[in-house]
Amino acid sequence: MEQKKILIITYYFPPAGGPGVQRWLKFVKYLPEFNVQPIVYVPENPTYPIVDEGLVSQISDKVIVLKNKIWEPYQLASVFSKNKTKKISSGIFPQKKKQTFLDKLFLWVRGNLFIPDARVFWVKPSVAYLEKYIAENNIDTIITSGPPHSLHLIGLELKEKLNVKWFADFRDPWTTIGYHKALRLSSYAAKKHKKLEHKVLNAADTIIVTSKTTKTEFEAITTKPISVITNGYDLENVEQQTLDTKFTLAHIGSFLSDRNPQFLWECLVELLQEVPDFKTHLEIKLIGAVSQEVLDAITDFKLKEYLNLLGYVSHHEAIAHQKKSQVLLLIEINSEDTKSIIPGKLFEYMVSNRPIIAIGPKGSDFSDIIKETNTGVFFDYSEKAKLKSVILDFYNQFLEGKLQSHGVGLQQYSRKNLTKQLAQLING
Repeated sequence: MEQKKILIITYYFPPAGGPGVQRWLKFVKYLPEFNVQPIVYVPENPTYPIVDEGLVSQISDKVIVLKNKIWEPYQLASVFSKNKTKKISSGIFPQKKKQTFLDKLFLWVRGNLFIPDARVFWVKPSVAYLEKYIAENNIDTIITSGPPHSLHLIGLELKEKLNVKWFADFRDPWTTIGYHKALRLSSYAAKKHKKLEHKVLNAADTIIVTSKTTKTEFEAITTKPISVITNGYDLENVEQQTLDTKFTLAHIGSFLSDRNPQFLWECLVELLQEVPDFKTHLEIKLIGAVSQEVLDAITDFKLKEYLNLLGYVSHHEAIAHQKKSQVLLLIEINSEDTKSIIPGKLFEYMVSNRPIIAIGPKGSDFSDIIKETNTGVFFDYSEKAKLKSVILDFYNQFLEGKLQSHGVGLQQYSRKNLTKQLAQLING
């Protein structure tokens, strides 16, 4: 049987690094096994806040990659402040009370002049390019992946012009995502975001989301079918790791200002005072972009001497650190808006055989996954005593050489199984 061709429109693709890349890099790896030919459309000259050249080798040779030039205002803004531009591009915003005039200006411009986001100038040239390509190559199905949500506007126009079957994939929510409120939106801009969101959700044939909460939110906006396909893990070719000799608490990925868990630092300070030898073993290992507010808090709590700040590492190295760290930290902002967020690294954490300490708002979608798979313990921000007790328990297991996790039912989150779900939707 002839393979079905699908066109996937995405912004983040190797050599981009970070969590936004993994979802479609892995889907296109396995789709050919389900008789689907993926054609991926990406920008030719993107402004990626993180680059990981090692991921290029993971692109399947069965994938056709199309590239088209993009103009982004970040390229212009970087003339004024390259560092601020890079941080805003990657979603790291300074806390409101610490924002400079330039910070406020950058956020206002980003939120009010570029709707839905700074990649909006890629929409029209992409529609022109893809309209011709789709017609010439007999493609009847497209998928757009956001954020950036401007890519859904490409899908919207192609749907209107060609009546292709369109799947809109939301890796994150649109108007309810945590950082949306930080963009200093005018009432006009906020209404325009809502209007575009409504239009996309009601024009796409099928919506794909990564969490049950996002599905519930979208069901209040559209009657179109919505499928939950989470992120997942892949079997990575990483050599066997020797466990850290220190009692390492490792956070891998962006550590944003609003994720700063004061009660975790308080627990560690108290354990340092109360538990003999805890200070000789403790190490706080942070890998990836870390906000200044988090670093300041660690200093204020006098924990800096226990900090190992490694910065950004390749995805391959990140997987190695996951397998050799004693405990893995997963921290989400304490907000109603973040209950739907299931961090992509959760699934890689789950197959590392290391216990997870997860912190987030009460009722978080990822708390259910951790509980069901027996891969760690979830805490909301009111559970300081419970958190302290679990850290102490993990520490004692570490001293005895018995600290590990015992995950169950993980196979449902393998990238291959998730791609099978996607292929069934595409062929359905």
